[in-house]
Amino acid sequence: MPPKIKSQQDREQLRLLILDAARSLFVERGIESASMREIAKQIGYSATTLYNYFADKEALLQALCDADFLALAAGMREIMQIPDPIQRIQALCKGYSQFALQHPSHYRFMFMTPRAPTNMDITDIEQGNTEQDAYAQLQVIVQATFDAGLFRADLQDSELIAQTLWAGVHGVCSLEIALGNDIWMQWADIEARISLMQDALLRGLLRD
Repeated sequence: MPPKIKSQQDREQLRLLILDAARSLFVERGIESASMREIAKQIGYSATTLYNYFADKEALLQALCDADFLALAAGMREIMQIPDPIQRIQALCKGYSQFALQHPSHYRFMFMTPRAPTNMDITDIEQGNTEQDAYAQLQVIVQATFDAGLFRADLQDSELIAQTLWAGVHGVCSLEIALGNDIWMQWADIEARISLMQDALLRGLLRD
C-alpha cells in the first residue's frame, strides 16, 4: 500500500516523485510509449492518483519541461550580471555544461529525447524572459557581444552565432552523457574537452 497523503508537503513530495518517474520512463521508453499507468506503477501508486495531479500525459509532460527548463535558467541568472560580454559567454557555457553533467537524467530528457513542440498555452515559461528562458539568456549575451563589435565582421547573424555556441557545448555534453563510460573510448578529461571546445569556438567567432 502506498503511503497516505496527509499534508501539503506530502502532496509536493509525491508530485516531485511523479515527475522523477516520468522523466526516467520518457528517456528510457520514449515519450509516446510511456503511459500514465506505467509511470504510476513505477512509484507504487494507481493511475487515478496521477490524474489528481495532472489532467493527462500532455499536462504531465509540460510540467516536467517547465520544471527542468526553469531549473536550468535559474542556475545561470547570476551569470547575466557579469559586465564583460566574452566572460559572460564563457561563464554561460561553463554553467550550462555543469548543469548537464550534474543532472544527466534531466539533460537527456530536455535535449536528447524527441518530443512534440511545446504547448505554449499551458507552459509556465515565458519565451524570451531571461529569468525563465535559458536560450533567451544566451541570445541576450551573444547580442551584447555582437553590438560591441567583438565578433568577426563577416558574421552578421547573432542568432546563428548563439545556436553554433549552443551546438558545440551540447555536443561535448551529450557525448559524455551517452558514451562517457564506453570502454572503447579513451576519453580526455571532460573539463578539458569542454574548455577546448569553448576556446575553439570563440577563437573562430571573435575578431583577432
